[in-house]
Amino acid sequence: MTTTNAVLAGTPTACRRPGTAAVLRWEVAKLAAQARSRALLIGAVIVPIAIVLIFNTQLPPKDTIYGRNIHTSGYAVPLFVLAFAHQWVLPLLAALVAGDIFANEDQHGTWKTILTRSVSRTQVFWAKTLTAAGFNLLVLALLAASTITTSLLVVGTQRLPGLSGQLIPAGHALPLVIASWATAVAPVLGFTALAILLSVTTRNPTIGVAAPVVLGMIMQIVGSLGGLNKARRVLLTTPFETWHGLLTAHPFHAPIITGVIVSAAWLVVCLTLAYLYLRRRDITGG
Repeated sequence: MTTTNAVLAGTPTACRRPGTAAVLRWEVAKLAAQARSRALLIGAVIVPIAIVLIFNTQLPPKDTIYGRNIHTSGYAVPLFVLAFAHQWVLPLLAALVAGDIFANEDQHGTWKTILTRSVSRTQVFWAKTLTAAGFNLLVLALLAASTITTSLLVVGTQRLPGLSGQLIPAGHALPLVIASWATAVAPVLGFTALAILLSVTTRNPTIGVAAPVVLGMIMQIVGSLGGLNKARRVLLTTPFETWHGLLTAHPFHAPIITGVIVSAAWLVVCLTLAYLYLRRRDITGG
């Protein structure tokens, strides 16, 4: 009788399903164990240092926004790097983990192992999504911090020329530079969701990583064409440029708000489609 009671008493504990937080910890631990993830974090710190040092010894690229000012103001260098990075670097960084985090399970055939841990597909989906989004935001923050810090140490804290020709004092320039990099958060999350959708639907890590970058380049080409202003507003690459309004004599924030809304729409649509596809697809049947 005592043994039976002990077994019955232990049954609820044995059958209790792990919470989403536990699944999230598993995903974070898996990502932290990957050499690629650690390399990305280290690269986000080291690569900007090398870039700033290299450009400090080169002739300024005057045909690029803030290119002509990279030797005269340390606040101009992070903006120059940001203008370059949004073309393909930020979409690539957003896709490197997000485009692989679901497809990797297909590649290694580990979906059955995950689902036999008494976790639901919903828990796995949100754990992987939050892990990818959190990692991408961390990479973006390290990239921005390293670029800004190195630029100020190497070039200096001279006044920043504004896009309207005004000179912005150093004390005001730093918050504006940080805010400019912060505008990349929304589109980076949008590209993260796009990479997740491709990772779930194609089950191919290569497509999940490469396709968002290619689509981002196509969006930029479309956005550069004349007569497509309405279409340009809904492209996921357009919010990367909204920081320009912060550097004018009379700052305007409407493009930033629109960019956040557009990025949020991409995020919601892509994650919804990815979730519905994952819920319905045959995983355990091979």
